[in-house]
Amino acid sequence: MEVQAIARNIRMSAQKMREVVRQIQGMSAVHAQAVLAVVPRKGARVVAKTLQSAMANAEDLKIHKPEYQGLQTEKLRVKSAVAGTAGSVKRFVPKARGSAGPILKRNCHVKIVLSDE
Repeated sequence: MEVQAIARNIRMSAQKMREVVRQIQGMSAVHAQAVLAVVPRKGARVVAKTLQSAMANAEDLKIHKPEYQGLQTEKLRVKSAVAGTAGSVKRFVPKARGSAGPILKRNCHVKIVLSDE
């Protein structure tokens, strides 16, 4: 059985977020939470929050959906954790001689899929 959680439009580039997401792939969910608690990056807090949401989704599905009754939440593993790009906010900064230079404020989506298999 698989459960997932998605955090959308996080104000951080996907490249920076991927460094954190790669660290938890394949780990058990409880171990991944412990690892993310000590990683000193802003992205680790967002990924930890998304992982917590996925675990809460598993508990909720276990209660409300009959096909998820056999789901063992203590055996959940991070099947996949992906950080993808989202829409960028475009700004301009003044440059010399009346020109303008672009600034891209990048965003990302974080998707975590947990499985008990």
